Amino acid sequence: MAGHNQFELLRQRRFLPYFTVQALGAFNDNVYRQAIIGLLFFLGISSEERTLYTNLAPALFILPYFLFSGLAGQVAEKLEKQKLIVITTLMEIAIMSVAAIGFLLGNMSVLLVALFCTGLQSTLFGPVKYSILPSVLKPEELTGGNGLVEMGTSISILAGMIYGGLVFQLAGSYGPEAAALSVVVLAVAGNLVARRIPRVDAGAPGLKINWNPVPESIAVFRLARRQLAVRNAVLGVSWFWFIGTILTAQLPTYAEVHLGGAQALYIFALALFSVGVGIGSLLCEKLSGRTVEIGLVPFGAFGVSAFLLDLYFARPGDAMLAGLGVMDFVRQAGSARIMFDLTGIGLFTGFFVVPLFALIQSRTPKDELARVIAGMNIQNSLFIVTAAMLGIATQRLLGWSIPQLFLALAIANTLVAIWIFTVVPEFLMRFLSWLLVRALYRLRVHGVEDRVPDEGPALLVCNHVSYMDALILAASIPRPVRFVMYHRIFDIPVLRWIFRTAKAIPIAPEKEDPALMQRAFDAIDAALADGELVCIFPEGRLTADGDIAPFRSGVERILARRPVPVVPMALRNMWTSMWSRHDSRLRRMRMPRRFRAPVEVIAGHPIADGGTTSAAQLEAQVRELRGPDA
Repeated sequence: MAGHNQFELLRQRRFLPYFTVQALGAFNDNVYRQAIIGLLFFLGISSEERTLYTNLAPALFILPYFLFSGLAGQVAEKLEKQKLIVITTLMEIAIMSVAAIGFLLGNMSVLLVALFCTGLQSTLFGPVKYSILPSVLKPEELTGGNGLVEMGTSISILAGMIYGGLVFQLAGSYGPEAAALSVVVLAVAGNLVARRIPRVDAGAPGLKINWNPVPESIAVFRLARRQLAVRNAVLGVSWFWFIGTILTAQLPTYAEVHLGGAQALYIFALALFSVGVGIGSLLCEKLSGRTVEIGLVPFGAFGVSAFLLDLYFARPGDAMLAGLGVMDFVRQAGSARIMFDLTGIGLFTGFFVVPLFALIQSRTPKDELARVIAGMNIQNSLFIVTAAMLGIATQRLLGWSIPQLFLALAIANTLVAIWIFTVVPEFLMRFLSWLLVRALYRLRVHGVEDRVPDEGPALLVCNHVSYMDALILAASIPRPVRFVMYHRIFDIPVLRWIFRTAKAIPIAPEKEDPALMQRAFDAIDAALADGELVCIFPEGRLTADGDIAPFRSGVERILARRPVPVVPMALRNMWTSMWSRHDSRLRRMRMPRRFRAPVEVIAGHPIADGGTTSAAQLEAQVRELRGPDA
């Protein structure tokens, strides 16, 4: 995997036009919404009417998500995706043309109608925005691709707010004309770029659309909750929107009351958060090793809580000064800590949400993904509305200050994270295994992304050097893997919980426990029948001398029963690790000779029909891959 990164996707037609379209859409939405506020000031509208708009506008924008997400999910499933994106961007041109008339006439009613239609257009675009990625990206590219999308969305929202807020100031008396021209030009640009997106087949072209929005909304909401891991990933994404809504909604007042500034300082605070989200999103691929690494989710969740908690202590009271510009604020004592906290919250938010999107996309069948995304959008909307209402209630009814609200959010985020990871221990299990592997080794992977099948069943065979082998292989392979392991290794304290949560299959020799051995072969066959990856160590035990022991006939028994593709794999440089039988067969544990010594995972060319190969042939291939270095 060395030498690859997500930025290579920005040079490829399968990704760049789509990325550009979604970034332009997010930019234009926020230009439009901020330009309406600018028009209110330009027209000299009273503060009471401006307040009415600021409360009405978000409701109008989000209402279509409740009403039409069920229909949007069905349409995104049935239509070819590039065609649907072109249709939605054509809708954007029509909507922004109406909005342009509203700007030119100074008519708020027209602008609010167009805002509702913008929400409708976003509702239709939402399911295809995320369901298209598994069709154009390889599994090992999902984390990086989602990182780019989240980075692009975050920065586009920020840039759109800045430009939309400044357009009336920059254009002076021609502000309405500049705003009208901007939103139309951006919409046209999005449509032109959308036409460059390659064709992407529909997920379920034969789907019969139910045009009644109420039962279909309930149906897609239930679909998003059917799989436990996906359901809780969707819950995690909705919680991300909850946190983001509360945090960003408080920033304008927080900047004025607690930071001592006004509009410019609010934008600066929002920029720190947005840039943090962008950086965190981009770092996910590097930290995950190009796999869908949900171990980053607990890392991100607890990081968000830590920085929110520190933000409370950094400035629990009101600012001592007022009217500060950005540079004046930066020079104040304690400002560096606040800036660091705001950036850190965004950074760990990126770690939290990007793997969740990648998990949803990788675990959901392609013919259901758009509808699952639609169900997620309904839940997101509920969380956003709830967050807005709680933010108002806690301050007006309970009298909380904004820093106190941040403190409560830090505590709530920790409790919710613990609850999610208790319900779905796979998240925490992956975090512990990710932490162990990344702390002890520098992992280098060769051939996995090209030779391990992206979907369907396959049997992986590998040499067995240490107790960490399964965790290292799991960290190297984009898809979930069911490992077959000796039951005494399976029962090692601490690691036992990780192996059980990962649905490893314990096995015993026939002489030791014939019933357990039969159950293991039945479980292997069932997993392969379900299209899963299964990994076995055909030596049947850890190497005692660093060499590869003869492969046992169990691998032939598995393939005779179900002749699936076989991928030979090899681990290198593991023999001298603290978890092998090096140094008198574990009589004395020792740390690796070099901290974070390099370990390699190598995948060979797959054998399409595993039923035609023997244990001896597989052993020879693994020996060749491993080479002379154990």
